[in-house]
Amino acid sequence: PSKEVLDQIIGDLKAKDILVDDVKKGTKVRRSPQPFTTSTLQQDAFSKLNFSTKKTMSVAQQLYEGLNISGKGNVGLITYMRTDSTRISDEIKNQCKSYIENTYGSSYVATSGAKAKKSNKKIQDAHEAIRPTSLDLSPATVKDSLKRDQYRLYKLIWNRFMASQMAPAKYDTMAITMFCDQHRLRSYESNQTFDGFLKVYGDEKKGKSKKEEESASLPDVKKGDLVYLQDTSEEQKFTSPPPRYTEASLVKTLEEKGIGRPSTYSPTIQTIIARRYVENHEKKFHPTELGIMVTELIEEYFKKIIDYDFTAQMEKDLDEIAEGNKEWQDIIRDFYQGFRKDLEYAEQVMEKIEIEDPVSDVQCEKCGRMMVIKDGRYGKFLACPGFPECRNTKTIVEELGIDCPECEDGTIIVKKSKKGRKFYGCSNYPDCTFTVWDQPVKDEKCPKCDSLLLQKGYGKIAKIYCSNDECDYSRKVEESETGKEEAEV
Repeated sequence: PSKEVLDQIIGDLKAKDILVDDVKKGTKVRRSPQPFTTSTLQQDAFSKLNFSTKKTMSVAQQLYEGLNISGKGNVGLITYMRTDSTRISDEIKNQCKSYIENTYGSSYVATSGAKAKKSNKKIQDAHEAIRPTSLDLSPATVKDSLKRDQYRLYKLIWNRFMASQMAPAKYDTMAITMFCDQHRLRSYESNQTFDGFLKVYGDEKKGKSKKEEESASLPDVKKGDLVYLQDTSEEQKFTSPPPRYTEASLVKTLEEKGIGRPSTYSPTIQTIIARRYVENHEKKFHPTELGIMVTELIEEYFKKIIDYDFTAQMEKDLDEIAEGNKEWQDIIRDFYQGFRKDLEYAEQVMEKIEIEDPVSDVQCEKCGRMMVIKDGRYGKFLACPGFPECRNTKTIVEELGIDCPECEDGTIIVKKSKKGRKFYGCSNYPDCTFTVWDQPVKDEKCPKCDSLLLQKGYGKIAKIYCSNDECDYSRKVEESETGKEEAEV
C-alpha cells in the first residue's frame, strides 16, 4: 500500500478496538538432521566455521587418516569423508543411544532415526555417513591433541552425528486472528517446550531474536478479548534478484542437479577459481570477463555438454558402467560422434578472442608507458606493457579513504597476509604498525568515544563495533548500510 493508506491503517488500529476473532493452539516438531554427507559437511563448515570447501576436505582428510591422540597413539577420528550416503551401522546407533541416554537423559533419545529428504538422485551408498569412529573419543577428550581447525571440524561432525540420533525439538503454537473495523490481522506465535537435538546442534549464528527472549510463553488470549496496539514499525521491501552463489550454495546446487560426485565438488570450485572464471568477493562468487566469455562461447558452440541434463545423464551412465550394465566404449562412441562435429565446426568458425589487460592511470616511471592491471598468483598487480623490454611491476594499493587513527598522517589500506587473508593496515608501515582484521567503517566514528569503528561479518550476522578495547559500543548493520549487490552469477 501507499504511505497514505499505511498511515490510515495505523491510525485505525490506534483509535479503534482490536477484537480477537479466533485462537488456534497446536504443537509442532522440528526434526533432527541427517548425519553428514560430503555435501552437507561442506555447506555447514562454510556457514558455521567459515571454512572453504578445499579447507574442509583437507582437514577432514587429516581426521580420517589419523592423528596422534594422547594416550591412544595414532587414531582415525572420522569415517570416510567422501560419501553421499546418510546410512550408519546398527552397532554405532545402539552405542549412540546409550551415550545420549547417559549424557542427556532418556527423553533426548530418538524413537526413530532422522528422516531423509526425498531425492531422485541415485545414492552410491559405498560408505557410511561421515561420523566419529568411536564414541569414546569425544571432542573434549581429544581437544588437547588437535589443532584448532581439526578440533572445530571434529566437534561439528560429532555434534551433527549426535543430533541425528536425538529426539526432535517441540513447540507450542498459537495462531490468532483479529479484526479492527474492516482490517483483518493475523499473528503466529510459537514457544519451544523441549530443545531435543538443538541441545547439541542449534543455529549458533542465528541466536534468539529479541522477541523470543522477551516472551518465554505464549500470550494468554482467547476469542472475544480486546487487545491494544503497543507499537508499530514500518519497513519497505522490494523484490530482490536471486543471491550470488557462495561455495556452500554452489555445492548444494551441484548436488541437487546431479552434477559431479562428493569427491568432485571441491575440485570443481577450485578449478573455476584457479582459471579465473570467477572472483570471490565477501564470500560470494562474481563472474569475471573471462568467465562470461567462455560461458557464452560454450553455450553457442557446445550446447549439449553445457546442459545440466547432459551432465547428470553422464553421471548415471558412469554408474551403469561401474555396475557392469553398460560398456564404456558404447558411451564414449555415442558421445564423440556428436561432439566431433561440434568441435570441427567451432574450429572453423570460432574467432580467436584475446582479452586485453585493463589500462590503469599509473605511468611507468622507467619507460613512460601507462601500466596495465594483471592477475597474478596473489591477486591483481600493475605491470608495464613493454615487457620484456621493461619489467617494471607495482602492487595495487587499495585505499579506504580513512585516516590512520594512530599516526594520523597515513591512510588505511587493504593488505594481504602470507596465507592470502585480507587485513587492514597503515600506509606508513613500517613507521606505523597499525593493523586490524575487520574492515574499518568510513565517515563514522564511535558515538561513545570517537574511536574508529570496525565491521565484522557480512549479511544478516554483520555488526559494527568500536575498535577501542575499553569501549563496549556495538550495533547490527542495517540492510541499507551494506550496499551489497544481490544478483545471480
